[in-house]
Amino acid sequence: MSDIVVTLPDGSELSVAPGSTVEDVAYEIGPGLGEDTVGGVVDGDLAGREEPLEADCELVIITEDSEEYLRALRHSAAHVFAQALQRLYPEAKLAIGPPTDDGFYYDVAGVDLDADDLEDIEAEMYDIIEADYDIERVERSHEEALERYADNPYKRDILEEEAAGAETVSFYVQGDWEDLCRGPHVESTGEIGAVELLNIAAAYWRGDEDNDTLTRVYGTAFETEDDLEAYLERREEAKKRDHRRIGQEMDLFSIPDVTGPGLPLFHPNGKTVLRELRAFVDDLNGGEGYDFVETPHLFRTELWKQSGHYDNYVDDMFLLDVNDEEYGLKPMNCPGHATIFNEGNWSYRDLPVRYAENGKVYRKEQRGELSGLSRVWAFTIDDGHLFVEPDDIEREVDVIMEQIDEVLETFDLDYEVALATRPEKSVGSDEIWEQAESQLRDVLDSGGLDWDLEPGDGAFYGPKIDFAFEDALGRNWDGPTVQLDFNMPERFDLTYTGQDNDEHRPVMIHRALYGSYERFFMVLVEHFDGNFPTWLAPEQVRILPISDDNVGYAKQVKNRYLGDFRVEIEDRSWKIGKKIRTAHDDRVPYMLVVGDDEEAAGTVSVRDRFEAERNDVDVERFREHLRAEVEEKRVEPDFVG
Repeated sequence: MSDIVVTLPDGSELSVAPGSTVEDVAYEIGPGLGEDTVGGVVDGDLAGREEPLEADCELVIITEDSEEYLRALRHSAAHVFAQALQRLYPEAKLAIGPPTDDGFYYDVAGVDLDADDLEDIEAEMYDIIEADYDIERVERSHEEALERYADNPYKRDILEEEAAGAETVSFYVQGDWEDLCRGPHVESTGEIGAVELLNIAAAYWRGDEDNDTLTRVYGTAFETEDDLEAYLERREEAKKRDHRRIGQEMDLFSIPDVTGPGLPLFHPNGKTVLRELRAFVDDLNGGEGYDFVETPHLFRTELWKQSGHYDNYVDDMFLLDVNDEEYGLKPMNCPGHATIFNEGNWSYRDLPVRYAENGKVYRKEQRGELSGLSRVWAFTIDDGHLFVEPDDIEREVDVIMEQIDEVLETFDLDYEVALATRPEKSVGSDEIWEQAESQLRDVLDSGGLDWDLEPGDGAFYGPKIDFAFEDALGRNWDGPTVQLDFNMPERFDLTYTGQDNDEHRPVMIHRALYGSYERFFMVLVEHFDGNFPTWLAPEQVRILPISDDNVGYAKQVKNRYLGDFRVEIEDRSWKIGKKIRTAHDDRVPYMLVVGDDEEAAGTVSVRDRFEAERNDVDVERFREHLRAEVEEKRVEPDFVG
């Protein structure tokens, strides 16, 4: 058999014999790297160091210094949990136990657990860690594996689905316990420095609500106790900032049972924030020559079959029978925009054509995966689609990335950039994908950006540049995206007349500056802890009369000077201290205190949300400052700072 080609992160290539392991490749690079290898990332998937490579692939070697090392350690911690669980509850049946961004979880059946049981399991885990068992990979025949799991339908399902046709499968052994697993893992249980079991939830097997309900135990693991303590502190802060709690406190949104899961209702305060977000992005789009369009929520499924969404998204679509015809709520806006383009006759002089729509879309997530505004059934994308000549791709993508940078800078969000390449389930030829991925690499490299590769994470119709932004707690969230699409123009037979008077195929660029309004809204609530910048705040100023006698002056200040802003008057007969505390708890950026002295002088006393105060302020001066702060979209109130 001919050698296979392994592509390394720096773009260099190694030719190795089929069946060479991740560790073998590491030793080919250098003996030191071979000795330090914990595992690898093969075409985007974690793999053990003993994993054989059978085809050309992209490979990242994992060592203790790698970012992925913590995932391997947490994967091992999941096995330690499962071993501890079966020591205490031998009847427990194991399903899956992967690492996550924050730790790990394990889905189990056959045992009834509650929060009180976690302490005993955790103590048993520490005994296993203290024992420092070697974690060793063992290959067993597929038939033997099925026999070992004769009474475990979940492991048998994995063997019959993911490992179908394999002659052997891998187990990882630690002490007298083992588990079916691909890896990777650390070398011994003693490498796990600290663990904590966090909570219990219900989960459906394979995420399908028609399957068995399992018990999911979440935990986390770190190399040191200090790292664990720092994480637990961040987690407690995250609970305080939970957008669902703040959303209720500030009357921003709700998701009541009567409306159905994943279908949020935005209240007036929340809609105010959304309206400001929309105005901001609409201004950016208008400045770059986008034309605004609108498409319906519902289309005949013939459209989705033509675009390719039906084959790739049918399980996630809401489908309806209308007069014996099948219709579907739109999971994406792009086929509608392609159809609008197709209704016109275009010359190269007309391109680029840029369409923008704040379009509501619908995706049928499993109920167990729905969570507040971060994952919903109905959400709105600040969608943009561009139809360009191939030679204009780099220029247009550069402009889009500048827009995205402006958005994230405005909200004081740090971000990381990644190139997501062809997924397993996709449409289009190899040549088209190679061309598209190459052009996006060129854009990223020419822009001097640091970026990561995400093999297999592209859209089914083309590769994409993804921006993940980091909030105040250091958590990463998927956000803006830029995607190249050579496939939809082909499927819709989109054309324009070139300078040679022949018909040519445009390239379609998909882009979103927020991602979705709902998830971006959620991130902003938690990032700012509900303390929105003044330009976004549902209530920008609250006027606090010291006594009922000063209510008239408060109305005069509001009507004469602050009519262009969102201003409320606290006219309840409370003491001024209670009025200040309430405004502070309501996260109002500015409070204007007015009493007899202020009324006589025609001034106000200004307090901000940080409890800084300035007295005898000319109202006109405050108004001009407020106007500048809002127009410049400053992150924090700064009048008295």
